[in-house]
Amino acid sequence: MSVHIDYYELLGVERSADERAIKAAFRKAAMECHPDRHGGCPERTAKFKQLNEAYDCLKDPQKRAAYDRFGHAAFQQGGGGPGGFGGGAGPDFSDIFSSIFGEFMDPRGARQNAARGADLRYDLELTLEESFAGKSATIDIETMAPCEPCEGDGARGTSVPETCRTCGGAGKVRAQQGFFVVERGCPACYGHGVTIADPCPECQGEGRALKRRTLTIQVPAGVDEGTRIRVAGEGESGVRGAPGGDLYLFVHLKRHPIYSREGTTLIAECPVSFTTAALGGSITVPGIDGEAIEVKIPAGIQSGETLRLRGKGMAVLNARGRGDLVTRVLVETPTRLTAKQKEILCQFRETETGEECPNAKSFFARIKDALG
Repeated sequence: MSVHIDYYELLGVERSADERAIKAAFRKAAMECHPDRHGGCPERTAKFKQLNEAYDCLKDPQKRAAYDRFGHAAFQQGGGGPGGFGGGAGPDFSDIFSSIFGEFMDPRGARQNAARGADLRYDLELTLEESFAGKSATIDIETMAPCEPCEGDGARGTSVPETCRTCGGAGKVRAQQGFFVVERGCPACYGHGVTIADPCPECQGEGRALKRRTLTIQVPAGVDEGTRIRVAGEGESGVRGAPGGDLYLFVHLKRHPIYSREGTTLIAECPVSFTTAALGGSITVPGIDGEAIEVKIPAGIQSGETLRLRGKGMAVLNARGRGDLVTRVLVETPTRLTAKQKEILCQFRETETGEECPNAKSFFARIKDALG
């Protein structure tokens, strides 16, 4: 029984070593064991060959993956290896790569993925009120759906699809070239795994046809601009009964006449008269839930200041509770005054001492200091 030396141990590197470290270790060891430096010593020559075999395996990602999983047994098929390590029967190399890469190398899985229906996108426009409360949305989409005359199997009448004799139903054929297994679509069934002698004239044997469908989708409360809703299996139907794709709804919100939205926070810009800002008062705004909300304006509020009302904002997606409502006060200077109003304002100005507007007083004081 032949004894194999571990490739990593032979090169003196850890199993986690990267390509650069493996290459550097090989060069160093090969230089030390090169036959020309030792007068053709048989032991050094054998060691030099082993080093080349180890490096030839570990520098190749696919060979290294197989070696890490199965050791030297990965290269015993047919008595050949990466550089002469042979002897005895071993596991089939195609099975090794199927084990490593799973469905990627599995022709049946590849055929199912290839025949799977495509995903679809639908842009859904909602009002802010609808996104707050959620809604049951009815949408119409034109997509590939199971063919009704053949019930999705692609065959006419009583005829049925037959398993492809070339690929055995896999949809792909394999050809082994050295260490590698090359896969390509079956030329007899074009990757479907079955052949149909008498295809359905409605769908030409594909098992699906273009159809307009009406779907009812439940949109949850709290969705925001750009929210993506996945509806599994409601995309295009797969070929001849293969799994369907998914439907993705992308939410877009219509512009609201009063509110803008930042997450779960609603923001409203509320203009108030300068007398309300000076004396205080209240304004009423419509809540997003339809209820009227009274916003109290404190006396002396400045333009641009905000007032926050807790729990009066948007619903939280997939959770309980609500965000806040923020009103940004904009003090509006009157532009249309009657003669009487102008007279009253002139009387008020005559009584001003500067203490009524401390910010203005401070600002002009700084200007005076700057001008000396």
